[in-house]
Amino acid sequence: MAVPARLGAALSLPEVVTVPDKRADKRADKRADPRAVLGRWGEDLAVEHLQADGFQVLARNWRCRDGELDVVARDGAVVVFVEVKTRSGTAFGVPAEAVGPVKARRIRGLALRWLADHRPPGAGELRFDVISIVRPRGAVPVVQHLRGAF
Repeated sequence: MAVPARLGAALSLPEVVTVPDKRADKRADKRADPRAVLGRWGEDLAVEHLQADGFQVLARNWRCRDGELDVVARDGAVVVFVEVKTRSGTAFGVPAEAVGPVKARRIRGLALRWLADHRPPGAGELRFDVISIVRPRGAVPVVQHLRGAF
């Protein structure tokens, strides 16, 4: 912006400073991270699996300050909270083994928060499932659906 000559000495414009958006950098890093890409792919495959089995997907990647629910679905009158674990191999164990007691407790708490705001009409029971996906390089992925895992 040009300053009129008669005001030149009397008026000083503030310096423009560009502040980087750290959140945008984190989002870009997450999209580029091979583990995040594999995880997103696994969640997409899990949703396809659930829908093929007749589940109605109610929410994906629901977040609050305490964490995230991967998938919330409905299996008839049952509301199902699904944790999806995807790995490229089993060198560190099968993916479902990553859902231990601490993670299960956290998911239960998140489920209660989700239900407080989004409980579907006619919902009866609750269930917690784990979908374990192994995607070996160059091979067909193996999907294992553990119903009532915890």
